[in-house]
Amino acid sequence: MAYTINKTDGTVVTTITDGTADNTTSLQLFGKSYSGFGEGLNENLVKLLENAASTSAPSTPLKGELWFDTTTNQLKVYDGTSFKPTGGSKSSASQPTSPSAGDLWHDSTNDQVYVYTGSAFLLVGPVYTAGQTLSGWKIETLASSGGNKVVSSMYAGNTRVCIVSKETFTPTASQSGFAEIKAGLTLNSTLSAVFEGTNTQASNIDVSGTTNTSAIVIAGGNFLRADAADTTTGALTVDTDSGIIVGDAQELTVTVSSNDVTVAQTSQDKDLKFTVNDGGVTKTPLTLTGADGGIDMTGDLTITGNLTVTGEFDKSGSVINLVDDAFIKLNSGNSEADSGVIVETGDSDDARLFYDVSENRWTAGEGSTYSHLIRDTDATADGNANKNTKFLRTTAAGLLTVTNMSLAAVGSAITTSDTSSVSVPTIGQVATFGNQWGGSEKTVSTSLPTGGDGSDGDFWFVRES
Repeated sequence: MAYTINKTDGTVVTTITDGTADNTTSLQLFGKSYSGFGEGLNENLVKLLENAASTSAPSTPLKGELWFDTTTNQLKVYDGTSFKPTGGSKSSASQPTSPSAGDLWHDSTNDQVYVYTGSAFLLVGPVYTAGQTLSGWKIETLASSGGNKVVSSMYAGNTRVCIVSKETFTPTASQSGFAEIKAGLTLNSTLSAVFEGTNTQASNIDVSGTTNTSAIVIAGGNFLRADAADTTTGALTVDTDSGIIVGDAQELTVTVSSNDVTVAQTSQDKDLKFTVNDGGVTKTPLTLTGADGGIDMTGDLTITGNLTVTGEFDKSGSVINLVDDAFIKLNSGNSEADSGVIVETGDSDDARLFYDVSENRWTAGEGSTYSHLIRDTDATADGNANKNTKFLRTTAAGLLTVTNMSLAAVGSAITTSDTSSVSVPTIGQVATFGNQWGGSEKTVSTSLPTGGDGSDGDFWFVRES
């Protein structure tokens, strides 16, 4: 009678007729009265013991059948489609082949454990390889006078770089680079460890160092202090029109408006002074006075360009103003206009010396009454031909020509016969006597002389009355 072979779930695997052997599965199944079934049965038992150990999978497996893959040294189970590892950690230098989700692999080279996610092996730990040594975070307990403290230590290459703690404490057991541990993050002092990168906020800055590590990483000691006097060796740029404010009461400001710069002394009636060191003595050559809005200057002033004064020029004092230049030019750049010098007098009638452009003549005067200054070209020896136009000057021979001349008394009465005298007598003197000849006295009278008049040799002219 034939045998019907069923699986655990009742599904028929095969039917074996009497006296035959069936190879439908990985094991040999025997029918009733099969000759030599003992060898085949024993081989089946061996296959079960070794889980069909082989480099190749069984060709006709049943779902749930075990197979030991001698190539990977893994026990695998048939899932109805293919053989999958049965699980457990596989220790090898390379990743296992044909893994199943959840399989563990111990990387024997790096001493790390991975888990298979179904698509790739994911590192479980540790995060560092055996060659890297301890690197990353490690939870530790440190003893202190206040009790044990749980901290997180960051290692790199088996060296502790920093410790994160929730409170400040001093370890009772020496910790290299950590004499005191602060609440927060404490760096290893023996490493000269620093924070690199971008920081949005900091409570303090260490100003003890001035050596920059790069062009963009600047030592704290190179920053200007806001709470103390400080010095910068670089240019200081204030990139705002609000400018600079100086003084405890903000007395001095430098501001910009529409590209115009304003330097202001903001305290009422106070001065803006500019001082210099002259041979060790502080002097103030320029002061902008707040009380009157004026400018006070002390010392010599040298102007290379032009000096334009729109108001009055007031020079106080009695000293003489000296000008080294050969000429002083007035009315420069203006249309033709009378120009000159005005001397202020005690009354309202100022005295003036100016050039009269309408006459092209220098003119002088006082009290709005002016006359032209005499020029060489205004002189003449012929007063008869140039009546009331020019002043008289002799010719080279000493001659003058005039129409008439009235003289006051010139010289003294004629009492000598010296004909070489060039004195000009008046008519009165000539009337006394035109010239003396012979006697010592000449008389002209309407009455006859008496015995007591004159001396011998005198002339007496009697004119009719």
